Amino acid sequence: MKKQLMTILFGTVLVLGACGGGDDAAPEEPVDTGGETAVVDAEQVIQQNCISCHGENLEGAGNFPALNDVGSRLSEEEILDIIENGKGAMPANIIQGEEAQAVAEYLANQQ
Repeated sequence: MKKQLMTILFGTVLVLGACGGGDDAAPEEPVDTGGETAVVDAEQVIQQNCISCHGENLEGAGNFPALNDVGSRLSEEEILDIIENGKGAMPANIIQGEEAQAVAEYLANQQ
């Protein structure tokens, strides 16, 4: 019985330890969530959703255009339209809502 209890306790500690930690980077864009203010980290969203096609430094890859200077070519509204509706090989709504707006604003400033 003691072995079983110790095994359960040890397993619980491992699971809880693996769930801990967080990203200490400062978030960028505040998001209104209806009373509470959450924050969207546009760079993190880009890392999770864009670099697989557009390259690690957003320099473009293959048929996927560079995003590291997209603000010099497109406005924030045009970037948001592409995120929401897709264009070429890019499917629509990869990022949605507040995250899409934060990413469009961030990319519009990339010149």
